[in-house]
Amino acid sequence: MDVKRIPSYIDHTLLKADANAQAISKLCEEAKEYQFYSVCVNGVWVPTCKQLLEGSGVKISVVCGFPLGANASAVKAYEAARAAEAGANEIDMVLQIGQLLEGSYDAVREDIRAVVKAVEGQAIVKVIFETGFLNEEQKKAACRLSEEAGAHYVKTSTGFGPGGATVDDIRLMRANVSAQTGVKASGGVRDLATALQMIEAGATRLGTSSGVAIMKGVSDHASY
Repeated sequence: MDVKRIPSYIDHTLLKADANAQAISKLCEEAKEYQFYSVCVNGVWVPTCKQLLEGSGVKISVVCGFPLGANASAVKAYEAARAAEAGANEIDMVLQIGQLLEGSYDAVREDIRAVVKAVEGQAIVKVIFETGFLNEEQKKAACRLSEEAGAHYVKTSTGFGPGGATVDDIRLMRANVSAQTGVKASGGVRDLATALQMIEAGATRLGTSSGVAIMKGVSDHASY
């Protein structure tokens, strides 16, 4: 692929507990400089990001039920709705991991659906699987349940759990959702080579806190 298109894949991410206004401001400035697709932040920072990104074309992604996925569905729905009202364009929610592991698929589907409905017409929803906990059949089930619930993307990881995005998982997820559903690789995407591998495997979005490093790789690549 044309490496110049890489910025349009990147959700420039800062989800650390100690992130402050200065760090969020830097994140937004970098996103504007490189024209990343979005910034991905915790919900408290949406008003700040909205102000800093106004007119830039950079969108705002917000995590929900993060990073454990174990909040009550009503809480996730409320969190997502408040983020969308504040200006979030996309919601990255963690599904109910424990319920998925035990095979409570109806509960997992309804949890996702609650968030999708809460932001319908305002924001798209990406569903984080935390693939490091799941076997192949559970990953396939998560793909199916996400689509049945109306989600717009499936996503590998939080970056806070075991493991991260792998080429094999991206291929599996791409093969188990329909063409209109996006696939986001997140966790461990730290350089241009890895980013390109994920895109080749079927990723349509990359969640990374290493966007600037990836863009250095793009610059170095272009100079050859």
